Amino acid sequence: MSNRRKFLFLGTASVGAILVARGFDTPAPAQAAEVFEVSHTDAEWQKILTPAQYNILRQQGTETPFSSPLLNEHRAGVFNCAGCALPLYSSTTKYDSHTGWPSFYKPLANAVATSDDNSIGMDRTEVHCRRCGGHLGHVFPDGPPPTGLRYCMDGLALTFTPA
Repeated sequence: MSNRRKFLFLGTASVGAILVARGFDTPAPAQAAEVFEVSHTDAEWQKILTPAQYNILRQQGTETPFSSPLLNEHRAGVFNCAGCALPLYSSTTKYDSHTGWPSFYKPLANAVATSDDNSIGMDRTEVHCRRCGGHLGHVFPDGPPPTGLRYCMDGLALTFTPA
């Protein structure tokens, strides 16, 4: 065996041994599912939501930037969860973040919850509806005053009710 092949073989074997020793060869235990006020089976969610809404709200997908009609919604009113109709954001907190998604600097009281999200290899904070658990988007620390936060939401995860 050539020196290069020995090096690759021994290196791969060593990494494999370390992973097994650390327990990476066994799946992580399943986490208990969070219980929400509004809950449906997966099949029920698929009947309630459009395929695109289902992808975002239930499978943590995202919409194409600049594609949401709510991006250009400037009337006074409230933005609600498309999954359960919970009021989430006042139009007074909406602003143009130039990102292509409806953005807000503050949610309504007791409207959203957050969780850690490292699904694409970077640390982000996921925002979801506190009543049905639907994925809404992410929050970033680069927003305007007074909060300095940018709640970057998928427009398909929201509906709008004019005042």
